[in-house]
Amino acid sequence: MVTTPNLRKMTVEEFDEFVLLPENTDRRLEYIGGRIVEVVSNMYCSIVAAMIIRWLGKYLIENGDFGWLSAPDGGFKVLGDRYMPDVGFILKSKYPKAPHETWISLPLDLAVEVISPSDDEHDVRAKAVNYLRAGAVVWIVDPDKKVVQVLTPEAAPRLLTLNDTLDGGTLLPGFTLPVKDIFPE
Repeated sequence: MVTTPNLRKMTVEEFDEFVLLPENTDRRLEYIGGRIVEVVSNMYCSIVAAMIIRWLGKYLIENGDFGWLSAPDGGFKVLGDRYMPDVGFILKSKYPKAPHETWISLPLDLAVEVISPSDDEHDVRAKAVNYLRAGAVVWIVDPDKKVVQVLTPEAAPRLLTLNDTLDGGTLLPGFTLPVKDIFPE
């Protein structure tokens, strides 16, 4: 993530106006702890996020399509901040119709953050803590180390390696994905 060169913190209301300016419409901007952060990725991280979306989408199609998946430009309001997880998931029971808002006000159920070379570790951790506080399951995917950290509000963190299998827990019952299948060669 690249922090914009603003010298002062900004309120969330100022951020909401800032992102609507014509010069910002094509930028992926998040609001993290009072700062504007531009989300910059690379092709490999994008492919990793797409692999996860692909597997989750297949699972949902085969299991009743009970939730909405978002790609890296889907925005969520999380405890006063604004995040764009690489993959987001929200249950249709909470949001029956396809969302059209820029920033969905309901908390998401699953947030997947794929760590990019430009990500600030403090920002990733701050987002993970807020996702958890809002009740979401969090998968932090590290393409360099080829590991997935699974964080849930009710359990201790788990670190999965290439020899492990990621599962959907109670949120996505029956979903399994070998970690090695997330990271294409």
